[in-house]
Amino acid sequence: MQEKKTSRSNQERTESTRMALITAARQLFVERGYAATSTPDIVSAAAVTRGALYHHFEDKAELFFAVSKQMAQEVSAAIDTSSAYAKSPMNALVEGSNAYFKAMAESGRAQLLLQEAPAVLNAQQLAQLSDMTGAYALEQGLGALLRAEGSRASITSEELHALTQLISAAFDRTAQALAQQQDIYYHQTALHKLLLGLCSAYAK
Repeated sequence: MQEKKTSRSNQERTESTRMALITAARQLFVERGYAATSTPDIVSAAAVTRGALYHHFEDKAELFFAVSKQMAQEVSAAIDTSSAYAKSPMNALVEGSNAYFKAMAESGRAQLLLQEAPAVLNAQQLAQLSDMTGAYALEQGLGALLRAEGSRASITSEELHALTQLISAAFDRTAQALAQQQDIYYHQTALHKLLLGLCSAYAK
């Protein structure tokens, strides 16, 4: 029994240290940017040792990836919640996109996920983040929309994936504009018309 308690306590401390590092790094990356944040800065802010940092993360880039995944998971949760009770595929896409923009507008998310991440992370990591922040849900939603609107069922997975990439880029550009406190009314209007246009373009 004592061994189990000790093991649990060690695991809790390990996880607590890891989360302290992620929390401290997240704040510093948002405030200063990735390049201007040093590992000694992170260690000091997290109140842990340098050895603890390298026990949990290979380097600063791996810690940045952990921070990015945390942010991406928050965005994904917002999208899932908003579209869970949508009455139609179009409504799900609209609600999901609004949730995406709102989530990405929160402090530092667009900066880290859309501006810093491409310069720091590798292609596989970026693809993972993209799926987590809604690219996978967008692809599923587009497929459902085209099927619901009577579009030809023969659209290939490759073509659907290409459509998703193009529309996802437009979503990201809109999120960046919102993060810069720009009015995105026309962005959203254009995206909505684009979705409607896809239904016509792929209609039987």
